[in-house]
Amino acid sequence: MVNFAYLFERFPSFGQTFCYREVAELDRQGITPPIFSIRNPKNEPSQDWDPRIVERVHYLPEEKELLDDVRRASKKRNLAPEILAALDQWGRRTDFLRLHQAVYVGLRLQEMGIPHVHAHFAGMAARTGFWINSFFSITFSFTAHANDIFAPRKFEIGLDKLVGAARTIVTETDFAARFLRERFPNCARRVRRIYNGLNPAEFRRAELSSTPSLILAIGRLIPKKGFADLIRACGLLAERGTTFHCEIIGEGPLQEKLCDEVDQLNLQSRITFSGSQPQHEIRRRLAAANIFVLPSIVDSEGGSDNLPTVIMEAMATGLPIVSTNVGGIPEMVIQNETGFLVQPGDVSALAQAIEKLVNNRPLAEKFGKTGYERALRLFSIENNVRELCAVIL
Repeated sequence: MVNFAYLFERFPSFGQTFCYREVAELDRQGITPPIFSIRNPKNEPSQDWDPRIVERVHYLPEEKELLDDVRRASKKRNLAPEILAALDQWGRRTDFLRLHQAVYVGLRLQEMGIPHVHAHFAGMAARTGFWINSFFSITFSFTAHANDIFAPRKFEIGLDKLVGAARTIVTETDFAARFLRERFPNCARRVRRIYNGLNPAEFRRAELSSTPSLILAIGRLIPKKGFADLIRACGLLAERGTTFHCEIIGEGPLQEKLCDEVDQLNLQSRITFSGSQPQHEIRRRLAAANIFVLPSIVDSEGGSDNLPTVIMEAMATGLPIVSTNVGGIPEMVIQNETGFLVQPGDVSALAQAIEKLVNNRPLAEKFGKTGYERALRLFSIENNVRELCAVIL
């Protein structure tokens, strides 16, 4: 019997493949919790989603239909007086839809006899879970990721209230778990670290044989990914006469600015922006690469990476990694064993680390092999999903 449900802000989403993999692995293990999604993903690149999983997703209605549904439930006397009082008192204050969404989902969980709901990110879905817990005898938990805890947005139901009310708080790295335990010491016992996972069998091993060397980077074109530093490092490599090509997969608000920087450094023939790509194409490009680079930084608002899925995928492909010691990245990349870590923002060190791997294929192969073995140990989706179930069920 399934005794929990998922609640996502948006599912499935190409930018959150770790969520999809978690649900898909549960399905493979014969566990099929109901899936509620507050928003319907739109205008996203085509992906290889399993239609059986997508068909299980219950998308919440838009505002007008949602409010009408809650009014009908009220007229049928399906809502306790405390719920009606809370809705009335909150009125149209900020985030008021979370309360109505909680009523919508909570009533359906009650009908299904499901006592627990799990959300991803300390954001919209977790705030809705908070109200589900307040209105019904249904507990909630959530998996915290990166900016949602390092640089949370200000809401009346903020991170402190979410952590205080959740039955369990899961997060992806020891770094993030320490962060939460230190910030919320009274809730420290309820914070659990569980790595995201993947199935390494889905990734073809890289041969590290591309000529010129292919430096691959993947991520949204946003400040915390540090792609401006990668472009500048490529400029230094070009000045030194290093032969390479750099491909950056992803899209985002910094696209124009980054392209301008490429033009200013005359790197048009050296750097390619490939936009967003479906998972099968990402796997293909990883297998064709020689080196994977993610020069993460802490942005001006305190946002940073925590456990970047793309590094995990690169390790599963057997690529050597060049990254920075931000967030939980040092739990993935071991200095001088699976790759190189440099200080965020240190363009010179970034260029030197890349150059070492471009010029030393045996070292690149050694790092890639060790990284692959580390990915098998730490990021098995089968093991990590079982651990999650043990924690939230």
